[in-house]
Amino acid sequence: MGMLCAVSFNRYGRLYYLDPGEFTPSVGDRVLVPTDDGPEVAECVWAPQWVSEETDGFPKVIGLAVDDDLRRDELLRKRKAEAKVAAKKLIKAHELPMKVVAVDHVLDQGSANGPRTTIYFTAPHRVDFRSLVRDLGATLHCRVELRQLSARDSARVQGGIGSCGRDLCCATFLTDFEPVTIRMAKDQDLPLNPLRISGACGRLMCCLKYEHPLYQAFQATAPAIGTRVTTPEGGDGRVVAHSVPKDSVVVRLDSDGSRCSCSRASVCAPRQAHDAEYNP
Repeated sequence: MGMLCAVSFNRYGRLYYLDPGEFTPSVGDRVLVPTDDGPEVAECVWAPQWVSEETDGFPKVIGLAVDDDLRRDELLRKRKAEAKVAAKKLIKAHELPMKVVAVDHVLDQGSANGPRTTIYFTAPHRVDFRSLVRDLGATLHCRVELRQLSARDSARVQGGIGSCGRDLCCATFLTDFEPVTIRMAKDQDLPLNPLRISGACGRLMCCLKYEHPLYQAFQATAPAIGTRVTTPEGGDGRVVAHSVPKDSVVVRLDSDGSRCSCSRASVCAPRQAHDAEYNP
């Protein structure tokens, strides 16, 4: 048990959880966060509070950002913007099928490597960008690296709003991409329309995996559609639909043809095998 706070490097960007240590930042305060390239400035979006989980493995806040840190952060953002504009112009000049997604920059902090700019891009295929790197290095006066991103990684970096109306999962809390298959959509009885089950990246939505175990467990124990069952009221009928969110099945009664919704656990086991033909 310990205290955690959440910070973000960009507005509406991914949240990173840190141990506040001896500091008590408020929402909106700028704090220093340890990264592979040294301390970076981030905004506190969730004030420190006690959590039940162990916090030993979380990185700690280095301190509150002072004026020098804020000026350095402003310079860093300026360098990123300049690099992005230069990259777009040179890509157009070289007539390369590339799209700049994001830019990262490391200021010269007295290290032997000096300043470094990393440009993330997407492309339909592998691109020979050796001449582009040379021109970018001459323009930006620093070491330049280009990294091609997949469609999912591109959506994670850019962010956006999903069809659910919320921020993209990959840009907020997902840390790893798990395999998503079309079978998951079929098991959940979703329309196999690419526009309905694809995310901003053009791939199958990651959220298809969230409820898939629930559908698997339901289908393993619920009577199949077309099965004859006995309802809790004693009437016989046939299962004509499933309602997984309600954990129930829809039964059409033999007596009057009406339909009733029954709990999955309340209907009796199949009375007999499926009839030779079934028309719902």
